[in-house]
Amino acid sequence: MKLIHTSDWHLGRSFHGVGLLGAQEEYVDHLVRTVREESVEAVLVSGDVYDRALPPPDAVRLLSDAVTRLIDAGARVVLSSGNHDSAIRLGFASDLLSRAGLDIRSDVATVGTPVLVGDVAVYPIPYLEPAASSVTETLGVEQRTHTAVLGAAMDRVRADAATRGPRTLAMAHCFASGGATSESERDISAGGVAMVPTSTFDGVAYAALGHLHGAQDVAEGVRYSGSPVAMSFSEATHTKGSLLVEFDAAGGTHVDLVEAPVHRHLARVRGTLEQVLTSPEHAAAESAWVQVTLTDPVRPVGALERLARRFPHVLQLQFDPQGTATPVRSYASRVARREPLEVCCDFVSDVRRGAAADEAETQLLRTALEAGRVTADRREDEGRARSRGAA
Repeated sequence: MKLIHTSDWHLGRSFHGVGLLGAQEEYVDHLVRTVREESVEAVLVSGDVYDRALPPPDAVRLLSDAVTRLIDAGARVVLSSGNHDSAIRLGFASDLLSRAGLDIRSDVATVGTPVLVGDVAVYPIPYLEPAASSVTETLGVEQRTHTAVLGAAMDRVRADAATRGPRTLAMAHCFASGGATSESERDISAGGVAMVPTSTFDGVAYAALGHLHGAQDVAEGVRYSGSPVAMSFSEATHTKGSLLVEFDAAGGTHVDLVEAPVHRHLARVRGTLEQVLTSPEHAAAESAWVQVTLTDPVRPVGALERLARRFPHVLQLQFDPQGTATPVRSYASRVARREPLEVCCDFVSDVRRGAAADEAETQLLRTALEAGRVTADRREDEGRARSRGAA
């Protein structure tokens, strides 16, 4: 019995202004091929199917295409809602769709009722918001914490799992203790507490978790598949993919990471502008999506434009000045007995952290000041003429 554990598709997501739909389509193609080649019986998506509660039409079309192709390839598809999903919208027509091989679980009332895939009992747990009265009342808990509501949900799972064979699996969307975070996950803290202990998932052979975007094993039989596509530069070192979970007859599991295709690699580059533009060690970044951190003590003029000539896909520019920057004097000390042009040039230098106005910029300021002076003189002359006429 082979299942695929995946999560955090975030369909409709963009990455620093660049849409990820193309990369997500490539992942779907890869997933369909894997289902066929490995004779996978079910694909489990542990939450955050969409990136937001109201997904764009292209994202909805991609999900429709994905589940249709996966079912046609021979797999049952099980989706559970995450904190980014709208539970009501994702769960539309779920009873009807289950007859076609698509099981969507987004209602807390369904917790503890398994989806049967052969003799494997799959227990999808939708994201449970501790602050929602519908969640705490349905599960009969008083504490509005992730640990309390997910613990009550797993009590229901264990009660049913005890009547099944050894091959049991729970799906959940949460932050389990010991997990490593990325910059792209939304905070789900409730009362300042987000994590739940991994012991919450005792009683099932495997816990297929979602929410954290890096693939990781947080306890025996408790795993995150991670997101199939990188969504922040903090994920530059991640190996993205899906987890192929194989059950043996005794309920034991063997898990392999099936790497996903990489639409475009990520690179993080750091140094002075001159180093970044000339160093051969950054050659691989020329075709990647790039985050550049410049360490020049003074912010270089036109840095982004110059960087884009070498790195056409630069998406983020950061500054972390190192060394001694040009000292900045107070405006009062600058303007004392100074010519207007000097004051303007000082202002330009200040807002650019010490980068002085060049010759062309100085000439532009000089022309503007002269035009302003001529206009002021003309208005003053016109005012005097009106005054004399009135007299």
